[in-house]
Amino acid sequence: MRARAYHHGNLRTALLEQAERSVREHGVERLSLRELARQTGVSHGAPRRHFSDRQALLDALAEAGFARLGAELRSAVEGAGEQFEPRLLATAGAYVRFATRDAALLELMFAGKHKQGSPALHEAGERAFAVIRDLIEQGQAEGVLDSGEPERVGLVLFATMQGIAALVTGGIVDVAHVEGLVADATTHFLPASRAAA
Repeated sequence: MRARAYHHGNLRTALLEQAERSVREHGVERLSLRELARQTGVSHGAPRRHFSDRQALLDALAEAGFARLGAELRSAVEGAGEQFEPRLLATAGAYVRFATRDAALLELMFAGKHKQGSPALHEAGERAFAVIRDLIEQGQAEGVLDSGEPERVGLVLFATMQGIAALVTGGIVDVAHVEGLVADATTHFLPASRAAA
């Protein structure tokens, strides 16, 4: 099966999927092209056809992470109907689930996004977080959120979601409480955003 995936030209995708699993289970530090080749069932030199070195693999993994995050946020927004508050709750929940499930990957994504000479990663990050910016703009247009710089309001929302995720990944809050915390946070965010803007 793995050999067939390689011969069909899917090795790059298979390597990225395996790399993501490896990062989720063992962290970024243990990720290597040679081990990835072994896990994927190809020769140790095969990954270099797609990634010149480990850093190229990490950059591609971060870019794929942003693409998946953006897709999950868009799916949450689209699945929540047209009203702002259910969309906000769904999007916040989707982000926190991603951030708690893939904390090591998210750290890699943010490190790459702010690295010099990574325009593709920066653009991938911007595309993913455009979902939240558009949501903030919807809330402002409907008068649910105060007018002002959407990026500033969005940053407050992002900091809240990231904080909840950090409490979970740090073992301070049990994952079973995430939905309730996200619901409380989004409820408090609405009037707080008015006061902050």
